[in-house]
Amino acid sequence: MKQAHKTQQALRAGFTILEILISVIIISFSIIYVLKIHTSNHEQIIYISERNKRALEDSLYLTKNILKHHQDKKSAYDILERQIRIKELDSRDILKKNERKIFIPEEIRIVPPPNTPGPTATVNEVKLKGKHSSIYWHFKITSF
Repeated sequence: MKQAHKTQQALRAGFTILEILISVIIISFSIIYVLKIHTSNHEQIIYISERNKRALEDSLYLTKNILKHHQDKKSAYDILERQIRIKELDSRDILKKNERKIFIPEEIRIVPPPNTPGPTATVNEVKLKGKHSSIYWHFKITSF
């Protein structure tokens, strides 16, 4: 009897194959979940950084003359060449590669209600289309 009891204790001292398999499955699912979250966060970080870089590039297009380029596909160099003299060839090439399609819907006039003093303004929506399309607003106060 003592011999059988010692054998059962010796067998029970470690984990069974079934317990090991269940623990491996649980750990695997945990690792997969963590990797999935990490991948999702990584994709969002890449998108946000690309979007911020594109917003900085968009600022090259937001000049006073942007309203003249409705439905044009222009490079940043095309927009800036009359305003800024760019002598460096590398800078020119970079600006020429940065192209956006410009779309400007009909302007919106903002006027105060009748018999009420206030400013009158013109608002234009400026859409820069392409990868990471953007919308900006151009305001011009015409009278007070």
